[in-house]
Amino acid sequence: MKILLLGASGSIGTQTIDVINKNPQDFTLVGFSVGYRTRCIGSIIKKHHSVTHVFLRDYTKLSYYKKRYPNVTFIAERDNSISDLIKMCNSEMVVNALVGFSGLLPSITALKLNKKLALANKESLVVGGELINNLLASGHGELYPIDSEHSALWKCLKVDDKNVKKMMLTASGGAFRKLSRDELENVTASDALKHPTWQMGAKITIDCATMINKCFEIIEAGYLYNYPYKKIGVTLHDESYLHSYLIYEDGLMRGELSKPDMRNPIKFALYEGKIPFKTQTFKSLDSLKNLHFHEFNKERYPLVDLAGIVLTKKGTYGAALNRSNEVAVHAFLKGEISFLDIERIVFKCMSEHKNITHPTLEQILKVDNDINLKATNIVNQIKGGKIKW
Repeated sequence: MKILLLGASGSIGTQTIDVINKNPQDFTLVGFSVGYRTRCIGSIIKKHHSVTHVFLRDYTKLSYYKKRYPNVTFIAERDNSISDLIKMCNSEMVVNALVGFSGLLPSITALKLNKKLALANKESLVVGGELINNLLASGHGELYPIDSEHSALWKCLKVDDKNVKKMMLTASGGAFRKLSRDELENVTASDALKHPTWQMGAKITIDCATMINKCFEIIEAGYLYNYPYKKIGVTLHDESYLHSYLIYEDGLMRGELSKPDMRNPIKFALYEGKIPFKTQTFKSLDSLKNLHFHEFNKERYPLVDLAGIVLTKKGTYGAALNRSNEVAVHAFLKGEISFLDIERIVFKCMSEHKNITHPTLEQILKVDNDINLKATNIVNQIKGGKIKW
């Protein structure tokens, strides 16, 4: 299968290349995109002579790479978009490992071109879940989730999708899972980036600490598997070994247990779920020895509840949720706001948002821009001492 990899220099991207390298008989890398970390370009092309197209955000490096690799077509952000890359590159599958809102348009483009989409970009479904499901329903492309939680649910549902009472996502709780709400007031970005079980990029690691990452995953699960919000729950799990599980009407549970390694769900998505896998049944979480579970506390992680608004009211709430969070996380990483300011900004933007039902892509893009301006203004007011929560 010919693969186009979006976000090759990131955590999911580099692990996707590992999977491709170990399965050269089945996968061929024909193109990839990188942000500003361009040093990986040479090593990827050296290993994969099949690469025909590369996209980079740093336009200043374009001429250098064009001269160094004349047999490869290089395009950069000033003149082209990642969607142009998808159109130009002769791929069968697009792996979307981009971070944030920037992943939405590439996902839509890939599906419109009837390509197989292996999706690690949560925001595509959080922001554009209705648009993407409409494309899939009309026969455009195929979608395979890469998130470990959704990959686990996919496997469990493949074994038995009858009489499911509840779909449960597990969560590590992030870097601050042992801290109280009061203790969160003075934590720093460097503290938040120390995830207890996973190695990920900065933005998603902060999202794990606020648990908005789990909010996003609830929304994803709702769109991926057509489950209502009330049937999707969260369990805190220290070791990240049970990735997710189903609870059936008779009380039996089914889940996937494996070490926290993203190469497993990546491989399962690349093979379109057509390779052997194992799920395990159990009568209770207590029966899983040497693993530790805790009841999820909504008051400790209030952002997770916003998934209910997005899944029940839909429309542009997902766009408001995502962009307000992106702006707030960026400001926190720069030291401009406190950790708890992230959720304060998100809640303010969501509470004041005027929802647009069944939005077009253009309406979603406008809401994204409007919320960007609004959240940025709030950040500036916090920096200037004009907002006292």
